[in-house]
Amino acid sequence: MTDLPSPEEVEAARTPAGGWKRDQLAAWGVPWPPPKGWKDELAERWKDARPAGPPAPPPTPAPADFAQDTLDFG
Repeated sequence: MTDLPSPEEVEAARTPAGGWKRDQLAAWGVPWPPPKGWKDELAERWKDARPAGPPAPPPTPAPADFAQDTLDFG
């Protein structure tokens, strides 16, 4: 499975000439030559792969006075 880039990552990968390298497109699963609409399709696939809703909140730290016994299951 390819690692889908965000639309921002796609734009950041442009060469100084304004295009994209063949190996970069291949890493994203885009054939060469890239077909018309490839960026929109890639953005749509990235959007569909993301979980719905807001991101989960970070875990809360344990209180300073919290102590957990070590359990030996051996």
